Amino acid sequence: MWFSQCTVFRLPETPNAALLADKLADAPFAPCGGLDWFTEGFAAPQSFTPELVFKVEQTMGIALRREEKVLPGSVIQRAVGERVVRIEQQEGRSVGRKERQELKEQVTDELLPRAFVRATHTRALFANGMLLVDSAAASKAENLLAKLREALGGLKAQLAHTRRTPSALMTEWLLRGHAAGRFELDDIASLRGAGDVPPEICIKRQDLTAEEVAGHVRCGKTVSELGLVWDERVAFVLTSEFTLKRIQYLDVLQEAAENHGDNAADLAAASQLIVSANLSALIGELVELMGGWQE
Repeated sequence: MWFSQCTVFRLPETPNAALLADKLADAPFAPCGGLDWFTEGFAAPQSFTPELVFKVEQTMGIALRREEKVLPGSVIQRAVGERVVRIEQQEGRSVGRKERQELKEQVTDELLPRAFVRATHTRALFANGMLLVDSAAASKAENLLAKLREALGGLKAQLAHTRRTPSALMTEWLLRGHAAGRFELDDIASLRGAGDVPPEICIKRQDLTAEEVAGHVRCGKTVSELGLVWDERVAFVLTSEFTLKRIQYLDVLQEAAENHGDNAADLAAASQLIVSANLSALIGELVELMGGWQE
């Protein structure tokens, strides 16, 4: 379970594995029915076991599966148009707005059962008093949390808010040309100016310690995204919303997982522990550098 993105929720309490498994079993994923536009529910996070909770030591992995029908509006409109033409030719009359809407609903009901189905998974980890969601999209992360709360009958959780904003810390680091702690500047950054339509500068594959880069900050721009490397183990992009994007686990972590065994279960367990430990430590250090959690 190598997360490529991460949204962080703080948890005052973590449900135990047995309770979590029982509750998720009451909210399982079921495939789309004939007239369903989408369905979603909890599914096994690992392919080699049907268990809805993959527990490894003090960590728990879960997954929310979603299926949705892909039925382009252009397909519906074309089918409706063909029927309108046929009615007008065969019956010698025009088709009004109300009848067009009825035809659209009829066509949709006929096409929906045959529509292509797209499946996606949103994975998450319970680790060290946090819920880590493998997504940087607020809508996906909050949807998974909402489904968890619905299944559990409630779950206290809050988004990551620190005393000092991520943007303020990233802007300071870029201005002085180096990060703090075990963090190093990478080669990606996004900066924004002020105003109703703020200008934005995207920097890629450039030396972030260059005077030209610091000059953008001196001109009043703030950093909205910053590429960082933590402890020579994890490369990622930190955002102003305290989400992690484009997470890459460097060779030392990949090799550590491979050394735990070569079967699917051992590799999955090792990767879950490695991801949980490293992301938790990385996030904890960021929070400390931002002055701690905002209560």
